[in-house]
Amino acid sequence: MFFGRDEKKEKRAQTVPLLPLRDIIVFPHMVVPLFVGREKSIAALKDAVAHKGPDDKAIILLAAQKKAKTNDPTPDDIFHFGTIGHVIQLLPLPDGTVKVLVEGVRRAKIKKFQPNDAFFLVEVEDVEEPLEKSVEIEALVRSVHSVFEAFVKLNKRIPPEMLMQVSSIDDPARLSDTIVAHLSLKLNDKQALLETESPAKRLEKLYELMQGEIEILQVEKKIRTRVKKQMEKTQKEYYLNEQMQAIQKELGERDEFKNEIQEIEEKLKNKRMSKEATLKVKKELKKLRMMSPMSAEATVVRNYIDWILSLPWYEETKDRLDVMEAEKVLNEDHYGLKRAKERILEYLAVQQLVQKLRGPILCFVGPPGVGKTSLARSIARATGRKFVRLSLGGVRDEAEIRGHRRTYIGAMPGKIIQSLKKAGSNNPVFLLDEIDKMSTDFRGDPSAALLEVLDPEQNATFNDHYLDLDYDLSKIMFICTANTMHSIPGPLQDRMEVIRIAGYTEAEKMSIARRYLIPKQKEANGLGDLNVTVTPKAIRTVINRYTRESGVRSLEREISAIFRKVARDVLRNGKREIRVDSRQAMKYLGVPRYRFGVAESEDQVGIVMGLAWTEMGGELLTTEATVMPGKGKLILTGQLGEVMQESAQAAVSWVRARADKFRLARKLAETNDLHIHLPEGAIPKDGPSAGVTMCTALVSALTRIPVRKDVAMTGEISLRGRVLPIGGLKEKVLAAHRAGIKTVLIPKANKKDLRDIPKKVRRALRIVPVEYVDEVLREALVLEKPEEFGVPKPAPVAATVGAAAAGETGGASA
Repeated sequence: MFFGRDEKKEKRAQTVPLLPLRDIIVFPHMVVPLFVGREKSIAALKDAVAHKGPDDKAIILLAAQKKAKTNDPTPDDIFHFGTIGHVIQLLPLPDGTVKVLVEGVRRAKIKKFQPNDAFFLVEVEDVEEPLEKSVEIEALVRSVHSVFEAFVKLNKRIPPEMLMQVSSIDDPARLSDTIVAHLSLKLNDKQALLETESPAKRLEKLYELMQGEIEILQVEKKIRTRVKKQMEKTQKEYYLNEQMQAIQKELGERDEFKNEIQEIEEKLKNKRMSKEATLKVKKELKKLRMMSPMSAEATVVRNYIDWILSLPWYEETKDRLDVMEAEKVLNEDHYGLKRAKERILEYLAVQQLVQKLRGPILCFVGPPGVGKTSLARSIARATGRKFVRLSLGGVRDEAEIRGHRRTYIGAMPGKIIQSLKKAGSNNPVFLLDEIDKMSTDFRGDPSAALLEVLDPEQNATFNDHYLDLDYDLSKIMFICTANTMHSIPGPLQDRMEVIRIAGYTEAEKMSIARRYLIPKQKEANGLGDLNVTVTPKAIRTVINRYTRESGVRSLEREISAIFRKVARDVLRNGKREIRVDSRQAMKYLGVPRYRFGVAESEDQVGIVMGLAWTEMGGELLTTEATVMPGKGKLILTGQLGEVMQESAQAAVSWVRARADKFRLARKLAETNDLHIHLPEGAIPKDGPSAGVTMCTALVSALTRIPVRKDVAMTGEISLRGRVLPIGGLKEKVLAAHRAGIKTVLIPKANKKDLRDIPKKVRRALRIVPVEYVDEVLREALVLEKPEEFGVPKPAPVAATVGAAAAGETGGASA
């Protein structure tokens, strides 16, 4: 039942200045400070203060703009419902603006705008609020009180004192106006409440709006509670990320994560993989769906799935099976290396006939600079396969080969799987470079991990620790390179087909320099368009006087040095044609580093030229022996290993046992010390092949008979005087040839190895196979009557046995 406050009394109409408000609505009984900067608004305030009402209070109408961004509003831009307010305080500020404190008094409605240019002047009439009292109103007031109490508990921005103040208000009109001032409502919602004349209807709307705000606050509280449980106290950034995640979860905005999962599912559908890998990805994908996208575990699972999907399970390149074309490519890139090339061509031929063949596992062993690594790259080009290289030098962790298990932070697959991902095919040419340089420590033995990789019977089911899936490596052509075999474990050697690549001869180096090195360095130094000629004599001078190596790496550096100096001369003198002869090469390169020719210039007592094998190839090893008064001690110097020391003792024992035949006094060994020295003492030396060299040096020193200067030898000796076979014969003979030696003594059991030595080298040397030390002494010592000395007379064919075994008719005589 509604009753008017004064039904007979007409509504009052009055003319008051208007203050347009932006983003705020002032309700009755509400005291609020305002900052006013617009000229019209300041003028309206000043007019209100200048023309106070009958109760000595400045009256002004407070009405909101429809759009806050409008700087110069028109009457149509202003709501026609507002609040009559009193100006309590007006304070001009230094920047020209005004701070005003206003109090809302009652609702009012604009009837019309009066013409006025200085400010808005409006004719308004008060909005009379009906006086409503009923049980329903009383219940509504109580409900609003209860809901507001719940709202205050959830909203920490409203002080508790406000709850006490509101609870004491029973008037529906004032209650609604007081509460609405503390709600974060949209401008249109507040304006609708202001325009609602009935207090009961205002309370209903207010009740509904507060319920909505309470629901929002409860969701916020739920989000904050969930985030608080997941975060650590000091991780502010983590907290913000988790809060964003919780908001997204509440709003259902996980589109990006869903899109990522859909993308993985699409890849899985189009990717051809093994059955085991497909099931594994599906299982991991199922786990990923249930995880929070921002969790660390989800990142690990995503990375794991990405690795599996990125591997070339069945992607492969088609082999170029044309044997003639492959041979042409190999010959274009490398000179010589006949055995290695033949093995690749054999593989291609069998592949063409069988259609399916496991990839070979080859190991190129040879000194540095002979082209092992570049040959592997050339093989990839010849066969039409992708090429990947993995350097094993210094690798000491098994996980480098087989990967880390996923339980570790930052775990990744091993280098084998990583290289295959990079290659993009499951049948590349895979180079395992410097396989002899691996080492072991507490983290495991990488060479043991390679046993599975390089075993044709096992590598079809290679299991990487990270993937934990079987991967087929059997189609890969594995090529290993090494400088020496002794540091490679036996089981690993057994899995590889070893192809030895010996050093190059002088003729081969000449061809390599002419065909490959000179054109390459000429282009690299910007001389491609100039007529620069390097004579054969100049190349030979560089090979003999400035390099001493089995390969051609130093030779390439020296040629590069020549072309750099040529480039400087071209810029200085402007010449377009330059001819580099032997003399010019020596001028460019400076003082020769090595003496070419025989190692010794004359026959000497107690000095013998031995032959040694090193990782760099073959080398000449000078052995010196001397006799001096003493007590029969044997002195060994030159940093000799245990095996070499035992060879020296065996040589001394053999010489002492044959003292009568050498016409030596029996007490000579008791009254004299024997000293054997191998120069270059800083370099460790070991091995049994210097036995004949030390024995010959001892006999020469004791008998004072000189040793021929143009003879070099190698071989192990026994106490019975037999010359036993040795290894590395090809490298040793090439070293003798490089040094200008004329005669080389080798064990008779090594005749079979002469076939590996180039024909030009065999023709240039007199290679003598020997079976006993007596034969060595006959060839090495300068003897007038060998038979009187106890050395048997030479057989007429002994000097040519080695050459005949190698398919030659004879050698040059010493």
